[in-house]
Amino acid sequence: MSRNAKINGLLLLLVAALAVLPLALGLGDHKEEPFTGADAEAETAITEIRPDYEPWFSPLYEPPSGEIESALFALQAALGAGVLAYYFGLRRGRRQGEQRAAARAGSGAPASGAEATADADVRATATSAAPAPAPAPAHADATATATPDKGA
Repeated sequence: MSRNAKINGLLLLLVAALAVLPLALGLGDHKEEPFTGADAEAETAITEIRPDYEPWFSPLYEPPSGEIESALFALQAALGAGVLAYYFGLRRGRRQGEQRAAARAGSGAPASGAEATADADVRATATSAAPAPAPAPAHADATATATPDKGA
């Protein structure tokens, strides 16, 4: 098992423990709603300390039910995870491409498969885009033998 696989397995176990331990240990059993968000906890704490407190701002959109609020939160989390996965995948792909290019340049060995075809296409495009070489200058001897002498 490689080092990365061990680290990934350990991280997966840690995440599972963070999800299961609060449920298994009964954390939050003394509360009416054991797993409410931080906003609700803060609102409860503030109203206990100062019952006459009035918020400075009100929400721009108040979902009609808790289920819709949860669905919007899940959608936001999914979009964020998609953006992060795209970024990390793009970064990894670029790094792998750079490593392959460096390995090809360092070893001097020809590439195989699709990489060889792509390299050949790039070379063909580069040579066809290059300006045509200038014609060789004609020598006086070649011109004299190619055309008959008219002056004599």
